[in-house]
Amino acid sequence: MSPMIIRNKCAACFRQYNRMEHLVEHMKVSYHSVHEPKCGVCGKHCRFFESLREHLIGPLPKVECARVFSVRGCSICLNIFDSNATVRYHRSACQYSRAAPMPRGGITGRAVALACKMVGGGSDGSMDLCARVCLIGEDEHIIFQTYVKPTLPVTNYRYEVTGIRPEYLRDAMPLKVAQRRIQEILCNGEPLWKLRPRSYGRAKILVGHGLDHDLERLGLEYPAFMIRDTAKYPPLMKTSKLSNSLKYLTQAYLGYDIHTGIQDPYEDCVAAMRLYIRMRSQAHPRDYNSGSGEAQNNYPAWRQRELERMSPEELLALSASDYYCWCLDY
Repeated sequence: MSPMIIRNKCAACFRQYNRMEHLVEHMKVSYHSVHEPKCGVCGKHCRFFESLREHLIGPLPKVECARVFSVRGCSICLNIFDSNATVRYHRSACQYSRAAPMPRGGITGRAVALACKMVGGGSDGSMDLCARVCLIGEDEHIIFQTYVKPTLPVTNYRYEVTGIRPEYLRDAMPLKVAQRRIQEILCNGEPLWKLRPRSYGRAKILVGHGLDHDLERLGLEYPAFMIRDTAKYPPLMKTSKLSNSLKYLTQAYLGYDIHTGIQDPYEDCVAAMRLYIRMRSQAHPRDYNSGSGEAQNNYPAWRQRELERMSPEELLALSASDYYCWCLDY
């Protein structure tokens, strides 16, 4: 392998380029950062945890990394430890059950998780109508839970999934009342117009899975910078940039199964909250100049010649994430 090829190797994802200018162009669009999932053996950065999983235990893994991971790696958090004994001790804390609450170490209490269950409306029962809603805090205790009376006639109760019967909704809370209660919990006395990124006041961070749909069915609006959606968080998405289901994410990254029978919104709240806390607790360097969620161009055209004289490591040091990493919520 020629020295030129080695010099033009990305310090994050290890892609190689024939010319240094091509590596610079790659860095402009890759947005590598300290917030990306990273192999504990070779140090390779991956855009998604699914990419890292394939790198370590996929059908065609990196041979040396897979060998080390098979002895000292955790298949849930994908971290690598000093010894096999350390992994066994770690896994007992890394894998959760449906009943066991997460440890509260370092939890700030600023987040609430929301989940809804829908019944069907319209002539074919395909229109989603919110019929049950649940909100929990970071301690997994219920803050608010109620059946909601749909504003349109229900034509399919979807009992096999929701467990909801007609009598449960006959005297249920009106949607307008539920809206007001949820808004009060989320805002926590803070006017919505006062909220700014990184300066939330008393308002709560809203956690969930597929929250756009839930909020739409509830008729609520909430600032995007206050929302942590496990269906749209880049590290948790598929390599095709599509969303993973909450059931898959819970099994893969928490180590237990949900949706094994009638689905309870409390169970969905707990799973989403645990995923959020796990992602928020990632041991990233405290680099607050990156991960802002804005696509920053740190490689302007006027610096092209200077950039082409830099080493791959120096180019990586300039790079910033194009998504807001949840570790910054600390």
